Amino acid sequence: MTKVAFLGLGVMGFPMAGHLVAKGGHEVTVFNRTPAKAKAWAEKFGGKTAATPEAAAGGQDFVMACVGNDDDLRAITIGAGGAFAGMKPGSIFVDHTTASAQVARELDAEATRRGFGFVDAPVSGGQAGAENGFLTVMCGGTEDAYTRAEPIIAAYARMCKRLGPAGAGQLTKMVNQICIAGLVEGLSEGIHFAKKAGLDVNAVVDVISKGAAQSWQMENRSKTMNEGRFDFGFAVEWMRKDLSICISEARRNGASLPVTSLVDAFYSEVEKMGGRRWDTSSLLARLER
Repeated sequence: MTKVAFLGLGVMGFPMAGHLVAKGGHEVTVFNRTPAKAKAWAEKFGGKTAATPEAAAGGQDFVMACVGNDDDLRAITIGAGGAFAGMKPGSIFVDHTTASAQVARELDAEATRRGFGFVDAPVSGGQAGAENGFLTVMCGGTEDAYTRAEPIIAAYARMCKRLGPAGAGQLTKMVNQICIAGLVEGLSEGIHFAKKAGLDVNAVVDVISKGAAQSWQMENRSKTMNEGRFDFGFAVEWMRKDLSICISEARRNGASLPVTSLVDAFYSEVEKMGGRRWDTSSLLARLER
């Protein structure tokens, strides 16, 4: 049993923290900005709650976090009552937020200065992956910090790998989102074209999914897309947040992202259609207006 804190109990963090208890067997203390959510988690999983990130982090061996963006992350780590003030020397902070590589490097430097480790560890797999404990976790940080954190992360991960120093996890998540954006747009256009051509979409997908066009998106989203159902998984507004991080990083490193930028503009149109909370497969709805 290891003493672990988990900060942020959204659609991802709530089940992830639960796996630390149910599968990992750890002693877990949680913090959430809405105390009622923390209370509900504790009632379900039997852990403890804390009033602030600092209080949650006090005396813990590991502190995990999954919040909204860079500003939220800074607030719970180095802001007033932040976790970094409560962390003991030699402990490890693991950040599962999808954030910028810049904030990962900033917090890694601050953690090092204070005498504890930091791992940026964004995840892929969506709400279903979090609930089922089958997330892919992309990590950055020192080899020592990662090696110590990996067995804890294993409670909710099917794949976990260190890709390099601090920030490498976030950069890898950017690659993940860049690839997804293009795949979903391609699948949307394919389904749209099949409909216009008078084809049986499900039959077409059944055939082409056995060949080079196959993808996770095709296997898991084509049927619901064809039915006009867009209430599964990752929301458009969250994807736009992630793509903005990708595009900003590309400006810094000189990468060219023409398709990613175009798809981000398409998602903006989906938002204007009222689809901010539709899942990312709703790019098809834009084509079928």
